[in-house]
Amino acid sequence: MTEGNILVVDDTPDNLRLLSVMLAQRGYQVRKALNGKTAIATVSKRPPDVILLDINMPGENGYEVCARLKADPETAEIPVIFISALDDVLDKVKAFDVGGVDYISKPFQEEEVIIRIDNQLTIRRQQAALNRQNTQLQTEIAERTKAESALRVFLHAVSHDLRNPVTAMSLVLKNFKAAGQDPIKLPLNILERMELSCDRQLDLINSLVETQQLEIWGVALQCEPVELHALTQQLCEEWEPRLIEADAQIINKVPTDLPLVQADAHQLWRVYENLIANALKHNPPGVTLTLTAVIAENNSTLRPCQCQDSGEKPARAMRCQVIDDGVGMPTEQVKTLFDPYQRGREARRTLGLGLGLYLCRQITEAHGGKISAQSAPQAGTKFEFSLAIAE
Repeated sequence: MTEGNILVVDDTPDNLRLLSVMLAQRGYQVRKALNGKTAIATVSKRPPDVILLDINMPGENGYEVCARLKADPETAEIPVIFISALDDVLDKVKAFDVGGVDYISKPFQEEEVIIRIDNQLTIRRQQAALNRQNTQLQTEIAERTKAESALRVFLHAVSHDLRNPVTAMSLVLKNFKAAGQDPIKLPLNILERMELSCDRQLDLINSLVETQQLEIWGVALQCEPVELHALTQQLCEEWEPRLIEADAQIINKVPTDLPLVQADAHQLWRVYENLIANALKHNPPGVTLTLTAVIAENNSTLRPCQCQDSGEKPARAMRCQVIDDGVGMPTEQVKTLFDPYQRGREARRTLGLGLGLYLCRQITEAHGGKISAQSAPQAGTKFEFSLAIAE
């Protein structure tokens, strides 16, 4: 059973041979180098656990070799034990100054060499274990911090967004109770307001629950080849009543001759719906939306889809766009659009938690693509997301 990988550096072949045989008999894996240049090259290819380094060598001496190793972050942590016939105190001091961890004077004793090597290997193993524990601890701290942050946002959303409709309905009920009538007759408009309040609560709760599920489980996809024009055309037709109500229109410019995209049609529909709803929500009546799609010149925006093996090469990409000619928004607001619980300037007059665009990002990234936005005040907004073309 091997105890460690040792590199022995000495310009005297007899010393090199003696140390190599001695260490090999003790179960170590041993590599040899006759000069500093060879030692540096050997270390760069495969770092050893410990280096035994002679001081007096032609070309670069042991001090210089050690200094180079300590200057490189990749090799700085490798313990270097100097072995030298130089026994002056200043020589030993210099050895420690350049980064050596121990010093053995020639002629050396076998047991002394073994003990000093074992000591350094023990220290390395303990340091490695400590680093693993620190890494694990840092990971646990990061995960806990993330969970606590998500919980604070969740509680904030519950306390602020759900409180309003609950308070409104509670006031209505208390007013009827204070009237002291039995039985109580509810005017139709009051009943409608209560119904709307309940619907709003349910929508908010569903959004919160779905967001938490996405954080834990991610987006589940069932991908298949999808004809983009057919999907967007059906979407436009189903949205027509709401578009009429908002005095808005959608122009479908997605070409009919595009290749199929590899996507989950249900989740893709949700992306389009959220982008359309976002445009209607944050623009005055009369806004026009345009749906387009083109084949991308490269697939740099794609990663393997959740439905693919992680080693599969990304396919060609399709760039899908939802463009409106509305009021637009400042650049600073665009930067946070896809973060959870972000809402625009008109959020006070709208329902919801600001999760629609966040869900768009989650769904797009699950497909292996990206989503982005471009906008400026009074210049409209363009959303663009990428999908893989079905090969």
